[in-house]
Amino acid sequence: MATFLELHHMGVPLLLPNAWDVGSALAFATAGFPAVATTSFGIAASAGLPDGGRSSKTGTAALAAQLCRLPVHITADVEDGYSDDPAEVADFVARLAIQGVAGVNIEDSRDGHLVDPAVCASKIAAIKASGPGVFVNARVDNLWFDEEATVDAIVLRARIYAEAGADGIFVPGLVAPEEILSITEGIKLPVNVLAHPSLTVAELGELGVRRVSSGSLPYRTAVDAAVDSVNALRDGKQIPVATSYWEMQKRLQTFSPGAAD
Repeated sequence: MATFLELHHMGVPLLLPNAWDVGSALAFATAGFPAVATTSFGIAASAGLPDGGRSSKTGTAALAAQLCRLPVHITADVEDGYSDDPAEVADFVARLAIQGVAGVNIEDSRDGHLVDPAVCASKIAAIKASGPGVFVNARVDNLWFDEEATVDAIVLRARIYAEAGADGIFVPGLVAPEEILSITEGIKLPVNVLAHPSLTVAELGELGVRRVSSGSLPYRTAVDAAVDSVNALRDGKQIPVATSYWEMQKRLQTFSPGAAD
């Protein structure tokens, strides 16, 4: 099996589904995806909390530890590292790596605003110093929060993170083809974007993108599908086809601790 790093240098972009619980991760692994990520939004929302504000720390740590038993690469969305102290961030990521996590996303914003890039760079450097093998995907939030939202500003931040040791650059909110091309040409690391209906994964690959994340889309789609299924029952319409109870139960029985004993 290709390493997580190697998956970013294939002929096509790595399509990375984001799971919010064991059941969703099992489904993605069963569907044949070689790597699965966590989603901070989905994890926080499942606990009744809004995204951000470091609300996903406990849930992410617990879920990532479980998912590392799957035969796929696991990467965790750790918001801003859940601390302002680079040493604490590195320690948190090191504990994930001991469990088997292959990579993390770390963002350069806090409470909806960009932070000094030196702050994020120091966290990246600390993570790589304690765990050189961890794939650090540095998230550049200029477009996501509409602050310093220019290609030049994004590339500048990306280069700072690259110098600190980042392995990839994540630019959520990047959808304009000309901007995507400028950024992938201006950054020497694999560029990650969020999936968007305006461009296919293949088209993103032609623009130089090496990783496409589903983000919270699967979680939000699942919530909509749940409501739609019950609406269909209420309205006397045909209910949607779904994976059987027995198939999902079998997956969970196989996955559960002690299943191989």
